[in-house]
Order: sequence, then C-alpha cells, then structure tokens
Amino acid sequence: VDSTALSEQVIDAVVVSAFRSAGQRCSALRVLCIQADIADELIEGIKGALELLRLGDPAHLSTDIGPIIDDEALTHLLNHEAKLRSCAKPIGRTPGLPEQGSFFAPCAYELNSLADVKEEVFGPILHIVRYDAKDLDKLMETINSWGYGLTLGIQTRITSRAEEIAKKLRVGNIYVNRNMIGAV
Repeated sequence: VDSTALSEQVIDAVVVSAFRSAGQRCSALRVLCIQADIADELIEGIKGALELLRLGDPAHLSTDIGPIIDDEALTHLLNHEAKLRSCAKPIGRTPGLPEQGSFFAPCAYELNSLADVKEEVFGPILHIVRYDAKDLDKLMETINSWGYGLTLGIQTRITSRAEEIAKKLRVGNIYVNRNMIGAV
C-alpha cells in the first residue's frame, strides 16, 4: 500500500482479504506492507474494522468469520500468536470469541521488519510492516527472497507504480486496488 491509496478502499480490501474465510484461503492476505506516511491512519482503520467483525456459525447471516478448519490448525495459530506477543506490537482483535468450536479471533500485529516473517500462517492473523517510499526496491527484494508468493495485492493510484511492482515481484496472481480473494 503506497501513500496514494484510498484509505477506505484499502481497509475494506484488507478485511476481506485477511479475515474472510477465517484467513484460510491460499490467497488470503498474510503480510500488509504500508508506506510509513499513511501507516498510522490505516492501522487505526484496520483496528476499528476488526472490532466490528462477528465470529460464529457461518450458517447465520450475522456471522462474518467462521471457525478454523480443525483443532490442529487452531493450535498452530495460538502458538504463532504467542510468538508474536514477544516480538510484535498488537494492533487489535475481534471481540466475542464463541465458547464452543475451533474459533480464533482475527487479529493484527505490527512487526519491526519483514525479516520477522518466518513462515506462512493459514488463519486470520495479519502481519503489518511499515516501509519508507525510498526503500520500495529493498522491500520487493525481501519479498522475492521468501521463495513463495501465490497472491499479491497492490494498492496505489499510480498506474506505473502498480506495473513496476507487478513486473518485479515473482508471484502468481496480482490484484490492483481490490481484495485478493474470490477471483473467478
């Protein structure tokens, strides 16, 4: 996300991409890189959106987020979040965890750097990293060094920047100014 992106559009795309389907899609948003100039505003908006989500039975229309696929996946998420508590800043989480079922409350943590991302985690945990505009090339090099990248979302109003990022990053699917899940 660069500083030209539309905040409301970004927040909506982030919530859908990171938390719908309990973050268990292969294309779900795992790491959100936000240009530092607009990070505070966007992070505050994401925090507010997390507080509005509702966990529960996916058969109910009032439910935004259903359960995690199984107890093993839930345990993995709980262990990952325990690690995050020691090295990242908590941003927020969805309240109202159901008492029964394999539920994990969607949450977001701000990391100090992309180097703190050690593995891909399948669930509703969003990792946020700030970057300086001058460091965009370095950021892209780091992302390429991971060796995986099924889906990329780019949020910018500068077409040439979106095209440059799309050319440089080795990913499978690229979405510009929209959510990253639900493609046909």
